[in-house]
Amino acid sequence: MEHPTTIAQLRQSEYRVLPVKEEMRKNLVRKIKASAVLFPGIIGFDGSVIPQVENAILSGQDIVFLGERGQAKSRLIRSLVSLLDEQVPVIDGCEINDNPYAPICRACRDRVAAQGDGVAVRWISPGERYSEKLATPDTSIADLIGEVDPIRVAEGKYLANELTIHYGLVPRTNRGIFAINELPDLAERIQVGLLNLIEERDVQIRGFKLRLPIDVYVVASANPEDYTNRGRIITPLKDRFGAQIRTHYPRNVEDEIRIVEQERTDFQDRELTVIMPDFMKEIVAEVTQLARRSPKVNQRSGVSVRISITNYENLASNASRRALRTGETEAVPRITDLPSIIPSSAGKLEMETWEEGDDQTVLEKIIKTAVLNVFRRHFEASQFNELVQRFDAGLTFEVSEGQPADRYMTMLRELPGMEKALKGLGLDKRPALAASGVEFVLEGLHLSKRINKTELDGAAIYAG
Repeated sequence: MEHPTTIAQLRQSEYRVLPVKEEMRKNLVRKIKASAVLFPGIIGFDGSVIPQVENAILSGQDIVFLGERGQAKSRLIRSLVSLLDEQVPVIDGCEINDNPYAPICRACRDRVAAQGDGVAVRWISPGERYSEKLATPDTSIADLIGEVDPIRVAEGKYLANELTIHYGLVPRTNRGIFAINELPDLAERIQVGLLNLIEERDVQIRGFKLRLPIDVYVVASANPEDYTNRGRIITPLKDRFGAQIRTHYPRNVEDEIRIVEQERTDFQDRELTVIMPDFMKEIVAEVTQLARRSPKVNQRSGVSVRISITNYENLASNASRRALRTGETEAVPRITDLPSIIPSSAGKLEMETWEEGDDQTVLEKIIKTAVLNVFRRHFEASQFNELVQRFDAGLTFEVSEGQPADRYMTMLRELPGMEKALKGLGLDKRPALAASGVEFVLEGLHLSKRINKTELDGAAIYAG
């Protein structure tokens, strides 16, 4: 069915223009009744953040999302666009998406006065009704609200003429969602300029006797650290937001892994297959979880999920580099690849006290603890008593980052109980998978203080 193309046709269709908050509420109610997924790609918030977002929208409240970096605040904000109608009518050519039934800008009011219901209408999508601004100290009122356009003045219009105004982002998002990221970084004098927007729903530009009753849903993000250090949200502005919703990091390893698998960069390489064993995924997630509890890491600045994502990618890359050099077709990360995640972690962690080399020492300790924790989830050290006895009797086993997987296979028969352990990890006897499993078990036994380990340059020897 074709959409109406003039105001007259729109009236004949009996189309009802809804305020944006009512529109979002209507679509949310419909989705809840249909048990639809409200925010695809948002993981771990189902029982905490999402219900609060639903309450705020059902109440018609503007929202501030408060949380540390890497807690999906921006993604959640952008997901709100899914609650807008697929298409809504606006006056064709209007800079601020005017409601065809009740235009608010001078240009559109003049057109309607001259042409009546013959004024053309166009239909816009949700993407055209969303604007986002990263708050920076140099953001001005002109950027957000608007300013007198000197070019229009030069064309002969009087300064008192409303048509000289160049609208900012907020008016241009009329009948949509306006988002401000990192709100505390916005200068306090600029925050004052937003007070009328959020409470009275109008904007004021320069000295004009002008009132634009903007219909906009306002949502912002803020970092708790910013609240206390770099900046703050002024009290009158904070009071005008209906809901302050606290986000959080994934609360368990399973959610962390799901996010990593969703967000990681995945290259389709026909010559090389990358396989990440489940226990290695667990180690990646456990490293991040431990960092979020470590007293050595500054918890106020947060430990982003991006650490898990980049660590996963670095492990895959290191395994791929080895496979390319050894001529193998399968790249499977091993314990000896774990040093490769130190560069991808170090830049994302803020240490409580910093001295040269501290960050690497802290990370190495966290990685070892993560490996031990995951090992204990899968095994009891006592089930490898026969293997430990073989090491006590003089068996040695060398591992290294660049060692081909076939060399592990030749030694596998000398490791009693190892095949059963590999099966328990869900690994078959393909060399690359077996090599990864063998290193995991041996490192777990070493960290459980059952066998010794001598570290060499780029290699290690396990012994009794």
